[in-house]
Amino acid sequence: MKHSIAAATMLLAGTALTAPLFASPAHADILVDNVEGVTPDGKGGVDHFEGFLIGPDGHVVQVFHRGDKRPKKVDYQVDGKGRVVVPGMIDAHGHVMATGFAKMTLDLSAARSLDEALSRIAAWVAAHPEAPWVLGTGWNQADWNKDASGADRMPTAAELDQVTGGKPAWLIRVDGHAGWANSAALSAAGVSAASADPAGGQILRMAGSKAPAGVLVDAATALIEAKLPHTRPDDRDSALGEAQLTLLAAGVTTIADMGTTIEDWQAFRRAADKGALRVRIVSYAAGIDNMSLIGGPRPTQWLYEDRLKMNGVKFYLDGALGSRGAWLKAPYADDAKAKGLARMSQTQLGNLMSRAAIDNFQVAVHAIGDEANATVLDSIEELSATYKGDRRWRIEHAQIVDPADIPRFGRNGVIASMQPQHEASDRTMAEARLGPARLAGAYAWKSISAAGATLAFGSDTPVEPAHPFEGLAVAITRTGADGQPAGGWQPQEVLSREAALAAYTTGAAYSLFAEDRLGRIAKGYRADFLFVDNDPMTAAPEQVRTTRVLETWIGGKLAWSAAQDGGKAGVRRERDPRPEPASGAQGR
Repeated sequence: MKHSIAAATMLLAGTALTAPLFASPAHADILVDNVEGVTPDGKGGVDHFEGFLIGPDGHVVQVFHRGDKRPKKVDYQVDGKGRVVVPGMIDAHGHVMATGFAKMTLDLSAARSLDEALSRIAAWVAAHPEAPWVLGTGWNQADWNKDASGADRMPTAAELDQVTGGKPAWLIRVDGHAGWANSAALSAAGVSAASADPAGGQILRMAGSKAPAGVLVDAATALIEAKLPHTRPDDRDSALGEAQLTLLAAGVTTIADMGTTIEDWQAFRRAADKGALRVRIVSYAAGIDNMSLIGGPRPTQWLYEDRLKMNGVKFYLDGALGSRGAWLKAPYADDAKAKGLARMSQTQLGNLMSRAAIDNFQVAVHAIGDEANATVLDSIEELSATYKGDRRWRIEHAQIVDPADIPRFGRNGVIASMQPQHEASDRTMAEARLGPARLAGAYAWKSISAAGATLAFGSDTPVEPAHPFEGLAVAITRTGADGQPAGGWQPQEVLSREAALAAYTTGAAYSLFAEDRLGRIAKGYRADFLFVDNDPMTAAPEQVRTTRVLETWIGGKLAWSAAQDGGKAGVRRERDPRPEPASGAQGR
């Protein structure tokens, strides 16, 4: 996803959440007991336990199995009442600020037709007469706009003009790699028939004409974004608050922020300085300039009791399948003239990767198409001869891979950072874009893992909801919420439950250089854990998909509770994080 989605949205309504979610606790130890505990064991299996002791520093001191003696005296005890406990989920690829901004602007993700999208836009415009721009996210023409041939088509500026009342409008596609502009926005940006396509981008044109149709893809989106209203620091603080509430309610305790700008980093630091940064954030800078501004000569250390760290940098090599920007080895099956958009050459990519690696920044490269993945793998192999040591090169998405290239993922310690929910959402679109003969390497989790790569799962939020249990269900079934297709799509790529859980915990932690402190409920690890209503190792897949998070604990503190939430997807008032009798806790 293009992180510029955050820059393309600004606060138009909503309440800033800048105060701490909870007050700071007194130092104390906590015994969490009488639970059905499940955690990866670090060896490819799972460990089952009945309780654990949390020290005053928020680390797990001891894990208790059946028959183990408990300490005779503790400061607090949480009676789990037989509920299931799992580690906090780690989202290995998301966009924190974009997730928050998506909550505060026009959301078109539920629109299932062009008419429905236009109706939602018209309603939003009527409700926000003060807004200088119409800004939003989430539309997906693959779900609507079928033409006479049955193919999907992009919406147009003329269609958007009908409902925007002359105000400039800019609406980001669900994948973040394309935007829909109206005539006023195109005019404000000076985009016309005379405008050339920028390198790595495309201005879609009207049939038989050079006039812009209204949709701009990948690098071309910068033409509009340069004219958007400036996003204020207060807006960013509010967006971060909204994002944290969303993540906590979903059971995400740590997230890799893919494409952090210096403004984003400053918002993270402001929240942490106030004690309001609850979710752990590991940042990957949006390009070299932001990498240098945030990290300076090297990645940062862990800050704020392991709440914040900047590991490395993210680069984009191609776009996305939905907007036909993914860089393919052969033309698209549904557009013989297109092979996608290369955002840079292999030489340019190698130079940028080298610039980061020389100062020990971890490199993450967005690659969706098979040509893009092959190019990143080529660059990694070339650079690995120079940059030795534990580099953990990351390929983000790795959605479409030539089967001949899959064995290469096992070389040089490559991390395959993938998002199971994309497979469920994209499978019919992928079939149309690629044709049946080119699907063997699509969303090939099991094959890539078998080749020796570490799987690190995430959501790409807000492209997909940050719902790790939904992703778990997809990973173990290859089916969507409707149970289709029967038997799973490309079922040879189904993962075991143990492997899927590891990809959201230990594998994701490894991808962040955090395997020594996150991803497990084990001695010495941060006490990040969830109370949930299903055991992901035994529940039916449809139950795994709809797993409810009951409580989210981070660093031994109760960070979110469904009982206190009241359906607001987060607790907005301060309260002491020590367990309360209503949630089964007793002080001693």
